[in-house]
Amino acid sequence: MKDPKGRTVIGFEKHVFVCENKRPKDHPRHCCSKKSKYDLKMLFKKELEKKNNVNVRINSAGCLDFCEQGPTVVIYPECVWYSIKNPEKDIPDIVNEHLISGNIVKRCLIKL
Repeated sequence: MKDPKGRTVIGFEKHVFVCENKRPKDHPRHCCSKKSKYDLKMLFKKELEKKNNVNVRINSAGCLDFCEQGPTVVIYPECVWYSIKNPEKDIPDIVNEHLISGNIVKRCLIKL
């Protein structure tokens, strides 16, 4: 497969790491997996299935250490960090805008 610059790509062009960390119920930082009623990794996969010929891998991740930001994803190789506040809107936007079109979805960026 070739990337947009015509270079041969081995493996995947992009990786999306979705925090699915699980902590004990009484842990002070809580965990991303409890902050959404949705299976975020599956929502990303289903959204990508609607696209043709997309060379993106959706992976589970342990703690990404932005627990206070809510469910968190990071996309490589760009190293862009997103907080998923509204999965039904945020995930399709990230797939279409970032993964397909190469544009950062600014409203979803983690705020430091």
